[in-house]
Amino acid sequence: MSDFFKPISGMELPRFAGMPSFMRLPNVDFDHTRIDDVQIGLIGVPWDSGTTNRPGPRHGPRQLRDASTMIRAQNGATGVRPFDLVNCADLGDVGPNPADVPDSMARITAFYDQIKARGITPLTAGGDHLTSLPILRSLAKGAPLGMVHFDSHTDLYHSYFGGTMYTHGTPFRRAVEEGLLDPKRVVQIGIRGTTYDDEDTDFADSVGIRVIRIEEFFTRGIADVMAEAREIVGSKPTYVSYDIDFVDPTFAPGTGTPEVGGPNSFQALQVVRELDGLNIVGADMVEVSPPFDASGNTAFLGVSIMFELLCVMARHVASHPQ
Repeated sequence: MSDFFKPISGMELPRFAGMPSFMRLPNVDFDHTRIDDVQIGLIGVPWDSGTTNRPGPRHGPRQLRDASTMIRAQNGATGVRPFDLVNCADLGDVGPNPADVPDSMARITAFYDQIKARGITPLTAGGDHLTSLPILRSLAKGAPLGMVHFDSHTDLYHSYFGGTMYTHGTPFRRAVEEGLLDPKRVVQIGIRGTTYDDEDTDFADSVGIRVIRIEEFFTRGIADVMAEAREIVGSKPTYVSYDIDFVDPTFAPGTGTPEVGGPNSFQALQVVRELDGLNIVGADMVEVSPPFDASGNTAFLGVSIMFELLCVMARHVASHPQ
């Protein structure tokens, strides 16, 4: 692969020096002469206007970029070297309208339309979980996608406050209604915590979404659960959405809606490694909220998960060139 797309090594420039980009990759915008050589683009969506309680994920992409300077070139567990397999670049941030939810979603979709038109596979740093909906509106044009969704919440509620349709608790209800997701190819893993009622899971049952609660996850184990997840989505195009609150707040306190009783940080990485071989057309890491973790450890875990996603995505893209 081109040396232009290789990250700056900590052996050449200390990790605390230089301008932070995702994983120390080159910054490439749509007007750059190398944009059409990019195969996987890392993108920030600094937007949290769908948040219903604790705001802050709009600051996630900036802190994730900073934390990502600690990411090195090789996966220590799998041996994958994603930057040797495909051309990766930091494509910058989508510029949201913080005062207008519909306009922000239109801006996000338009940005990803350009990504899709160039054949670039996107890996996104949010942003709250409503971010996934406008991304799916772009990536799923033409045919619905499957989805592997790691979260402590289903995000399948109909509305908020008696009629507000677009929040971080509703994106996948809207995505199913809009034909962006094939519900029979959707699996949600890690669901837990207190609930308002059963409306979300009743909807899941009615359309065929597979919900794996945390109790089942721990009883069966990662390998068994992820084998089922791979079977559900099959070989067709699949999106991966990863809410950092999938992880227990002991390990990831910096998020808007934490739920106790979740996986540890090792398990958070391991579930992604089990996605290897899937036809992943895009992925996101959302709900990292820097104001709630002054240590920055949540962001470091978040970007470590992004690196695991990048590894499985790079293997797929490298074996299926455009």
